[in-house]
Amino acid sequence: MLNDTLCNWESQYETRPSETTHSLRFQGVIQRAAEKCGQQVVVLIDEYDKPMLQAIGNEPLQTEYRNTLKAFYGVLKSCDKYLRFAMLTGVTKFSKISVFSDLNNLMDISLSSRFASMCGITEQELHHYFKEDIRLLGESQGMSPEDTSRELKQWYDGYHFSDKSEDIYNPFSLLNTFAQRQFGSYWFETGTPTFLVELLKHCRYDLNRLTQEMAMADSLNGMDSMEENPVPILYQSGYLTIKDFDREFRYYTLGFPNKEVEEGFTKFLLPHYAHLSSVPFASDSRKLFKIGVNFSNATRGIEKWLIEEK
Repeated sequence: MLNDTLCNWESQYETRPSETTHSLRFQGVIQRAAEKCGQQVVVLIDEYDKPMLQAIGNEPLQTEYRNTLKAFYGVLKSCDKYLRFAMLTGVTKFSKISVFSDLNNLMDISLSSRFASMCGITEQELHHYFKEDIRLLGESQGMSPEDTSRELKQWYDGYHFSDKSEDIYNPFSLLNTFAQRQFGSYWFETGTPTFLVELLKHCRYDLNRLTQEMAMADSLNGMDSMEENPVPILYQSGYLTIKDFDREFRYYTLGFPNKEVEEGFTKFLLPHYAHLSSVPFASDSRKLFKIGVNFSNATRGIEKWLIEEK
C-alpha cells in the first residue's frame, strides 16, 4: 500500500535513484512537492494505526509494521521545514512502543477541550443545519420535531472527548438516520471489529464493569498495557466515553455514551464475545443473560439466543 501510494506521488513529483526505501521516497516527494509548487506541504494520514490493530496477537508482524511505520512517519520530523501542517487520525495511540517516539513536533489533541467537538456534531449544529431533516424524520415516524430531537439525543448523543466537552453526536449514525428516516444501530451494523473481540478474549475482561468503568487520566491516552487492560481502547474506539472527572485524584468515570452503543454492544459484540471458550462465564448462559439485561432493557431479544445456546 505504501509503495502504490508513493508511486502515484512520484509520477507527479518524480524520484531519485538513491531513494530506495519507503521513508526516503516519502521524504523526496515532500521536498520536491514543496519546491515545485513553491508552497509548504500538507500531509493528511487517516487510520495510521490500522496495520498495528490488524496484527494484534501476532507480535512479530506487529513489530515489523511498527518499525516500517516509525521510519516512514519519522520523515515528518526531518522534513519539518517543508511542512505547513500535518494531521494524523486513528482509533488508538501507541506511546512507549510508538511509531511516533521520535516526533516531538506533533501535538496530541485526543483529550484537548479546544478540539473536543471537532469530530462530531454538537447540539447547536444539529438544530442549525438539520432542522428540515428532523422534521422529515419525525413525519416518517409519526413524531413531533420535539420528540424526534429527544429520540435523536437518546440514540446518538453523549460522546465526550475531554472533561469539559459538550455532548457530541455520532455523525455517521445521525446522517444515516436522516437518510433512512429510521432509527437504528448504523455504526455497529458496519461490522464488529475483530481486534476488539480478540483483545477482550485475551484480557478476559469482566463485562460487568462496562457500565461504570474508571481510568486514570494518563491511561486513556496510552496503549502500553493494552494486553492486560482493554479500557483505553474501549474508550478510544468509542464504546465507552467520559461521564465524569475527579480533578483531585485525576481519574475518569466511563460509561456507554448512548442507546445505540448500549444496545449495539449487547446485540452485535456480546454474542462474539460469548462464543469464545476462554471467557470464564461463557458457558453460564444465565449469568450472561443477567449481564445482557443490565446493559439495556431494550435487548430482550437476546433471551431467545441465550436459551438456544443453553
